[in-house]
Amino acid sequence: MITRQGADDQPAADAPDVRWAPAEPAPRRRHLGLKIGIPVAVVTAGAVAASLVLIAPGTAVAGASVGFQTPGMAADSISSHLAGLTISLGDGGPTVTGADLGASVDSAALADAAFGQSPMWNVGAWFSQLPGGTVTLDEGKATAALRDALPELYSEPTAAAVSFDGGAYTVTPAADGSGIDLAAVQTAIDAALAEGESAVTVPAEAVAVPSATTTEMAEATVATLADMIDTAGFYAGEERVVPVSAERLASWLTIGTDESGAFTITADAAAIQTTVDGLADKVNQDPVTAEILTSEAGTELVTVVEGQDGRVLGDTAGVARDYADQLATGDAAYALPIDVTPRETVTTTRLAEVDLGEQRLYLKENGKVIDTWLISSGRDGAVTFPGRYSIGWRTPLQDMTGTSRDTGTKYTQPDVPWVMYFNGNQAFHGAYWHNNFGNQMSAGCVNMPPNLAKKLYDWLPNGADVWIHA
Repeated sequence: MITRQGADDQPAADAPDVRWAPAEPAPRRRHLGLKIGIPVAVVTAGAVAASLVLIAPGTAVAGASVGFQTPGMAADSISSHLAGLTISLGDGGPTVTGADLGASVDSAALADAAFGQSPMWNVGAWFSQLPGGTVTLDEGKATAALRDALPELYSEPTAAAVSFDGGAYTVTPAADGSGIDLAAVQTAIDAALAEGESAVTVPAEAVAVPSATTTEMAEATVATLADMIDTAGFYAGEERVVPVSAERLASWLTIGTDESGAFTITADAAAIQTTVDGLADKVNQDPVTAEILTSEAGTELVTVVEGQDGRVLGDTAGVARDYADQLATGDAAYALPIDVTPRETVTTTRLAEVDLGEQRLYLKENGKVIDTWLISSGRDGAVTFPGRYSIGWRTPLQDMTGTSRDTGTKYTQPDVPWVMYFNGNQAFHGAYWHNNFGNQMSAGCVNMPPNLAKKLYDWLPNGADVWIHA
């Protein structure tokens, strides 16, 4: 064993030369597999992930290349392609772009459909050419762009009009203008996108362009206004208590059109208020009792007095505004706020009663005698038959002809006045050819002085009761 006693000790002369040296490091392992495999795995994983979110290479939708794009990126590409599409107006004519026409398509739906049909992971779906969907044009923007490009093809249509004249509304028909057919342009763009084209030519031809406000629309509006004129007014229930004339209604109304070209009706509430202010004097009324003549069986025969309900107009604070709003809907019949007192009804039964023994006629109302006078009934052999009858046919004047039952002789009596038949050919009538009333004189009728026959004629209605008795 070799030792060293101290730092200053010298080795022995015969001792071997021994020196300290650093130890050599152990040999290191080489991991070439990891250095190569990890990047490959990362790249592979990325490719797999990309294949799950990207559209297949070579895929085109509506002429726009969308391969290696997400659906969101593809939607932008489709929209950009459509916006840049060149539309030539006739061979060698001016051009506009899809953007100029406000062309649009549901690009998001097309992109989603492309991803669904041709995802990147599906190698069999690579390089697919997919349809372009239906294009929509902004009508206002497209018309303006095409007019700027070819102004000579354009003229403005004339809108139909509605006007008031001579108590009625009339129609002025619409007239067509001219311009390029937007539907034909849209169809051409659809076809170009379906073929994957980036440019298309459409004929530079003018077609008739109808007004948005058509003659048919004007005619329908005039029909509505005519109905309004027929019904215009302020109502108490079903009764039009204050009619509104056609001229006044027209002075309240303004006939216009909205953005779509449809006709509109507006009414001036302030103008209506002037009429509303005078309603009370025309609406308010006291009740009046109705008087009706009936038969003894209760059948209504004649209305002597129509009668009327009592009415008091209610609060009209909002009537003018409400009526204006209602007129705008085409309804001109306004129901007023009214308190109604129903009319009373009195019925009267009238009876013409003949007492053959007394040779007298009694006029009765509800069983009470109100008048009486002498008559002449049928003589013996041609008597007036007793019974209960009712007035049938009547005439103010006629020639009477017949055969006397007692003598068998024929007779003609001209100009017999105030005739009312109650039993076959037996009747009440006036007799100007004798003045022997109170005695049996006739051939079966009941006759009386002409002035009294007129009184009975006016008093007793058709269907009223007649009682002939001994």
